[in-house]
Amino acid sequence: MRLSLRFLAMLFTLGLAAPAFAAPACPPEGWPLERLEALRQSGFVVADPGERATLAYALSNCLAASDPQLRDELAYEALSTWMRKGELAPDTLRALRDRFYAMLGEPDPDGVAWPFAALALSEVARTDRVSPWMTPAERTAMVLRAVTYLESVRDYRGFEPGEGWRHGVAHGADWLMQLTLNPALDAPQLHRIVDAVAAQVVPATGVAYVFGEPQRLAAPIVYAAQRGVRDEAGWTAWFAALVPRLGDPSQAWKDPAWLARRHDLVAFLQAVYVEAGQSTDKRTRTVIPGVVAALKSLP
Repeated sequence: MRLSLRFLAMLFTLGLAAPAFAAPACPPEGWPLERLEALRQSGFVVADPGERATLAYALSNCLAASDPQLRDELAYEALSTWMRKGELAPDTLRALRDRFYAMLGEPDPDGVAWPFAALALSEVARTDRVSPWMTPAERTAMVLRAVTYLESVRDYRGFEPGEGWRHGVAHGADWLMQLTLNPALDAPQLHRIVDAVAAQVVPATGVAYVFGEPQRLAAPIVYAAQRGVRDEAGWTAWFAALVPRLGDPSQAWKDPAWLARRHDLVAFLQAVYVEAGQSTDKRTRTVIPGVVAALKSLP
């Protein structure tokens, strides 16, 4: 028997709701698309905290919906809005976080659930950065999940008409960016994030990034530099290690996959250069010599 929203609201109000609930139906009972769209037009205002928490959890399963309007414009925007306004309590955030973790371990036949779970988790990570509520162990676990997710992405689809966004690499990068900005993370965790980004800068498959992925991947690198995670020599070595990922030098300018990899690397290096070059922070600018050297070394 499906739990009603009213009953779930009571559980949240009493603090008894837990992440163990089965994935809710989508759209949630009592919330057809028309009502959800009206809620969106109102700025997702739900005055009652219990009802808001319940609806947030109920909308989590809509991140796997094949309908891009339901998934992106309604479910994700609602969740992001409430989290950015600080309108969800830590217990609710934990329930959502664990639901999104579960989604990353479930089948994703349409290829949308995993990237949107990652994007939603970037918003969860942001709430902890803005107003800490996770324990150190929870934060450590999230870093591990985030780097594992980004490194595992093999679906490089971005936007497709009628299907909307997938954007797994960009969403994973957003998740890592929010974690990198969190002052509670230590140097080993930041190093792990930087290495995870390197895994997707130049995909071995030779896919050409055309949906802004290099810019999104650049963000956690620039913020990690701002945190002083490497010195200039360390960054120079890190950027230099990306160049061999272009592949067999004999294929230079002769192979579409090689050309795509070069395109991706150049776009990434230029994105880092632009972002770091606008900064007056000395630690952030330590990446610039390594970026310039890598660009000059390219065939």
